[in-house]
Amino acid sequence: MACAAFPTLALSLLRPRGLEGGQATRASPLPLLAGLDSLNQTTDLSEVSSRRNFDRKSWTRRAIRAEFPPEEREPMVPPYNVLITGSTKGIGYALAKEFLRAGDNVLICSRSAERVESAVQNLNEEYGEQHVWGTVCDVRVGKEVKELVAFAREKMKYVDIWINNAGSNAYSYKPLAETSDEDLMEVVTTNTLGLMICCREAINLMLSQPRGGHIFNIDGAGSDGRPTPRFAAYGATKRSVVHLTKSLQAELQMQDVKNVMVHNLSPGMVTTDLLMSGATTKQAKFFINILAEPPEVVAEYLVRSVRSVPTSGNQKPTYIRFLTGLKAYSQIFSRIAFGARRNRHLIED
Repeated sequence: MACAAFPTLALSLLRPRGLEGGQATRASPLPLLAGLDSLNQTTDLSEVSSRRNFDRKSWTRRAIRAEFPPEEREPMVPPYNVLITGSTKGIGYALAKEFLRAGDNVLICSRSAERVESAVQNLNEEYGEQHVWGTVCDVRVGKEVKELVAFAREKMKYVDIWINNAGSNAYSYKPLAETSDEDLMEVVTTNTLGLMICCREAINLMLSQPRGGHIFNIDGAGSDGRPTPRFAAYGATKRSVVHLTKSLQAELQMQDVKNVMVHNLSPGMVTTDLLMSGATTKQAKFFINILAEPPEVVAEYLVRSVRSVPTSGNQKPTYIRFLTGLKAYSQIFSRIAFGARRNRHLIED
């Protein structure tokens, strides 16, 4: 889930470093933007390989994998089979609806059986039972994620696109020194351990598929390395998302895997419960009104961009961003110069 911090406006924010566009931009106008200044979207492993003297052939022989040779691989064509974790509300649910609107098949999951049942019922009524399935899954528990994979195989046979959206900040906005053990465990086990478990199972699943697959890890506030006061633990876990993604990209390349890719997905600021629960200050309301968008708006762009990856046959990791640097600067300027976007989502003092 996307979440954002609410910092002071600093001089460093006035140094634009990117261009408009979802997959080729590196820019971060504000510390509150989720993932706008993450590391390069693709990993150059030639330097890493030479520096560490990796023997690719021996590495590949040691790798335990079931990737199919090129002649046995299946083309990946729409409609796609899509699995989204944490997808019964917020941006996850909006992504599910947008994929269904595009004609794809979608599997949603959540810890709450009640929310899964309600979400599946609503989606079935709108898009038809043959296109959507749901199940309970706690991503922090390896056994449950394995069961999620088994359920996906039963219902959809294979997964083309796996989106790791499940995340939590324990709905807690306070200094780390005042944060309870329970809240820390909730944040770290969901956002870090849960992501690792899901990536592991998704990679193993896709290596066993002739068509391979694409994994998208959703970033959040802190993923660009900037501070996230009042939810430091959340920011630290989101910083690890970028590192984990790049490490998995490196591992797959070292194993010479061509048809399984791991990417990053950045929704920016989204008006979900997670974000709005922290909108208690004047500064928070100011930036939310300027930069945040409803889940449906963000999902429309992200789904179009995600679907373009397998459609184009792209075999390079990507970092897809909704809120680019140029867009953010433009909206901030419009607010300062013309008073635009005032009170869009929240009444400012």
